[in-house]
Amino acid sequence: MTGTREGEELAGWARMLADSTRATVCLALLDGRAWTATELARLAGVSRPTISEHLNVLVAGGLLTEVRQGRHRYVELAGPDTAELLEGLAALAPRRTATANSLATASRRDAFARARTCYDHLAGKLGVALTDAMTNRGLLDWSSGLAITPKGLLWLEDLGIEVETRHGRPAVRACLDVTERRPHVAGAVGAAVCRHALARGWVRRIPGGRAVKVYGSVAELGLADGVVRELRARA
Repeated sequence: MTGTREGEELAGWARMLADSTRATVCLALLDGRAWTATELARLAGVSRPTISEHLNVLVAGGLLTEVRQGRHRYVELAGPDTAELLEGLAALAPRRTATANSLATASRRDAFARARTCYDHLAGKLGVALTDAMTNRGLLDWSSGLAITPKGLLWLEDLGIEVETRHGRPAVRACLDVTERRPHVAGAVGAAVCRHALARGWVRRIPGGRAVKVYGSVAELGLADGVVRELRARA
């Protein structure tokens, strides 16, 4: 009976994401912010009552949590595990090469692929390049899953990066990148590195989405100068 119950639970999650409006909402919330129902209705192109019905389903199913502030209702992803699940599913979906019908659309698409946040950690070419650099410098160990090495802990300490420990969240976790189709580092360390980079101004959010702009000082994270030049040149 256990297998049957687990199968029903998994099927329930799949049904929640099988609706394109609900999937659009979940992907938008990968920016790590809390959104209002009005904002999500505008994004999804549906009415306020319709989006409320979808949000109720997602909250009841455990994919989203609700935050009340006065009369306002906000929703956000239930947590980093949910975010990594969504990013992984999106990365496994068949890739379609979309034709940009304007320069602005092409620019947004390129910025998204170049450098962005994935919930609370760095993704895109930047996130994957950072993960590669940490691996090459011996800061990450992939021999038995993914782990931060003692050298990696010293690196974090030297940069003044404070890792927030939270019960049940791993220090590092591989998250399959939706555009690069390769892993970038997530978990508590990934979140701390992203938070530090934003606070130092090494990367800055581009309004209207998850993309971030890369600045030369991000090289302090250990990225090769050539990678930084490439990311900046295309910004």
